[in-house]
Amino acid sequence: MTGNIYGFDDTICAISTPPGVGGIAVARICGQDAINITDKIWQGKRLSDAKSHTAHLGTILAPDGSTLDEGVATVFRAPRSYTGQDTVEISVHGSRWIQRELISALVAAGARPAEPGEFTRRAFAAGRFDLSEAEAVADLIASSSKAAHRLAINQMRGSVSKQLESLRKQLVELASLLELELDFSEEDLEFASRTHLVELAEAVGSEISRLTKTYRTGTAIKEGIPVAIIGHTNAGKSSLLNALVGDERAIVSEIHGTTRDIVEDRIELGSYLIRLQDTAGLRQDTDDTIERIGIERSINAAVKAEIIIYLIDASSPATQAEVEAELTGANTERIIYAINKTDLCRNTPALPHNAQPIELSIKNATGLDTLRNAIIQKIEDFAGGANADLLITNARQAAALEAASNSNRALLAALRSGIPADLVAQDLRETLHHLATVTGSVTTPEILATIFSRFCIGK
Repeated sequence: MTGNIYGFDDTICAISTPPGVGGIAVARICGQDAINITDKIWQGKRLSDAKSHTAHLGTILAPDGSTLDEGVATVFRAPRSYTGQDTVEISVHGSRWIQRELISALVAAGARPAEPGEFTRRAFAAGRFDLSEAEAVADLIASSSKAAHRLAINQMRGSVSKQLESLRKQLVELASLLELELDFSEEDLEFASRTHLVELAEAVGSEISRLTKTYRTGTAIKEGIPVAIIGHTNAGKSSLLNALVGDERAIVSEIHGTTRDIVEDRIELGSYLIRLQDTAGLRQDTDDTIERIGIERSINAAVKAEIIIYLIDASSPATQAEVEAELTGANTERIIYAINKTDLCRNTPALPHNAQPIELSIKNATGLDTLRNAIIQKIEDFAGGANADLLITNARQAAALEAASNSNRALLAALRSGIPADLVAQDLRETLHHLATVTGSVTTPEILATIFSRFCIGK
């Protein structure tokens, strides 16, 4: 689209509050004619005469001129608005019928219904956000824990953008040195040794790689951290899930192999959303094909989980060799050992790395708080460090960083091989290009359409 400085000529409208009935619903109108269009359905102070960031009580008219509702109109004049364009927000009573008729009245007055994410897309086009910050808006709306909310807020405020800008400046410095080398290639001048250029590229590559690797942790915080409960049959895994969830979520039985598939529920622990997974009991002496499949899924869940609770039956503990075999491939630093049924006996098995298990009696609800605190501590160990607010949570951004990392490796190889600067510069340009796609400095209409289509209408 062409036209005004934002590239959006028309005026759009949508309900910005969640669908359904509520005490209040808010309609948002945005565009160069937003205020004039709203005035056509408004009785009260003329909004065209209102100052920015002021709220006014008035009456909303239906298309036939009858009274639709009384409400409050808040005026935001360009460029001091979310989108950078003139915007009006009308608060009305939350009846579905009123909401529907309000949008119909605005459309009849000259607005059009907004597409998903179109308000934020206009904000991006106006330079209010870069693309990574705009995507953080969607994460903020969807945040389901304090940690996910904090992460989205920091990204919306530019934590990722600032880090990428720092990397970009280092690459631009590298590019300038290469350009000087090209400009004075016929003269015996050295502006920077290849060793210095390699050191610059290594530093950038190291940080790009670190950011890329945070994607798994970032998505776990955003979507829920998978915590797998594994152990032998009848160790009390289903009972533990029920105790932590506070509900009879999983079937509890003394019959071996009762749990055949992964049962998952979500809970909040501390600042984090946890995806707690009850798995099939581990045992070797089964001829049941379905149970065997369940056991294989348990082992896979353990490998994929961010945290493992290995639950041991104090009355029939697994051997150290069995534990080590069953945890092959799992990250040993993220395993919590817990021994259940300590109300019946106190057999403490030898565990890998001399680990000290948490003692539980799920039946008597003892030791559960200690276990909860241990889970939170494990999460803090890998997600709560100095860079806890600088994590990648978006698949598109992670893919762009991975591509930048590959280009940077090619750049390093080229620098180390001593090939001409013009060939080295090509890999450098590719690295800069991929970093720019994260923030939207380089993008396409198709990419933008895909990104903003995932937003809710009204945002």
